[in-house]
Amino acid sequence: MNKIDQLKEIIKPYVPNRERLEHLTPETDFIKDLAINSANLVDIILDIEEQFEITIDNDGMEKMMDVKSALAIIDEELAKK
Repeated sequence: MNKIDQLKEIIKPYVPNRERLEHLTPETDFIKDLAINSANLVDIILDIEEQFEITIDNDGMEKMMDVKSALAIIDEELAKK
């Protein structure tokens, strides 16, 4: 399973409109496109940390607003391991 599919599985429980999730691209914005609220965005970040066994700092959390940013931060943190 590639990282975008793993990310899709992580965010699936938090997306109210499943159809939008099917059209996930690197440009998909978590809040604007998927209607994920900010509290759930924190849950997603925690789930990403657990899934990939990484720690995302506050700067990373603030940047993680879309799929492309999330994948870049995951790659960045994995590279530190």
